[in-house]
Amino acid sequence: MGTEKTHTMDFGEIDGILVGHAQNLEGPTGVTVVLCPEGASAGVDVRGGAPGTRETDLLDPSNLVERVHAVFLAGGSAFGLDAAAGIMAFLEGHGVGFDVGVTRVPVVCGAVLFDLLLGDHRIRPDRDMGYRACEAAARGPVPQGSVGAGAGATIGKIRGMERAVKSGIGSGACRGGDLQVGALVAVNALGDVVDPASGRRVGGLRREDGVGWEDTEELMIASGAPTGNLFGGNTTIGVVATNARFSKAQARKLASMAHDGYARTLRPASAMVDGDTIFALATGRVEADLTTVGILAARAVAQAVVRAVRSATSMAGVPAVRDLPWAE
Repeated sequence: MGTEKTHTMDFGEIDGILVGHAQNLEGPTGVTVVLCPEGASAGVDVRGGAPGTRETDLLDPSNLVERVHAVFLAGGSAFGLDAAAGIMAFLEGHGVGFDVGVTRVPVVCGAVLFDLLLGDHRIRPDRDMGYRACEAAARGPVPQGSVGAGAGATIGKIRGMERAVKSGIGSGACRGGDLQVGALVAVNALGDVVDPASGRRVGGLRREDGVGWEDTEELMIASGAPTGNLFGGNTTIGVVATNARFSKAQARKLASMAHDGYARTLRPASAMVDGDTIFALATGRVEADLTTVGILAARAVAQAVVRAVRSATSMAGVPAVRDLPWAE
């Protein structure tokens, strides 16, 4: 980048990717897909103790396939992995994939979050929803808030859904010279979200009287251990993308560095009861320094997490921060 200053841009403007959402707000739940029709080097870093993922082993640098063609984020817990079938069908129909002679097999990775406690748990991402997300995929501004994989996302759930707030999916991206770096994150955390720019809590566990925030980490520390079944409360999943030229090993390191954005915003992050995951995509258009891109990716992730909460919409009886008169 040299001495180039960074400027904001939209995640959907990064060279080599297309982004699409599909959702069913009666769930509410949804799918977000990042398509790489020309292929991209990819890596992943899974830090949560209860992940739901697809084809992450394939991203090990020691394994065969060098490039992926899509990464998806979805609600529906493990049921949401069904969306991959629709994404594969769409890509195969467009001649995109790993050439095996008789056809092309699209390489599709993804992760899911648990949103079954909000609304109707019988409505889940499926093959059709995955296909529709691909049909909607395009370059340009990416809708944020309670759409796509963020449709059923919530935060602040350690005391149950009655004290939670609505979350969603957010994005952040920047460019410096020819380099582009961005993040797209669906935020479904157990605890709270903090804005690292101000140090103030953006959203999370509401007080029992409904006015103000409680501190989830302090409650967990005071109790000595979480109580009850927290399986349904968690998981923040995201994708960082860049037009830089990196190998699979470098992409995995990029995903690792991007987790700093979770550490700056989520309280707690990477717990045993969540599946916090970040994928990294490198479309290979420009040369860039990995450390520099990692710094920018962590910043983009933090920005995306905060935006996911601030842009969310109240849904299924769970209020969004924007609808709480006392919240910032």
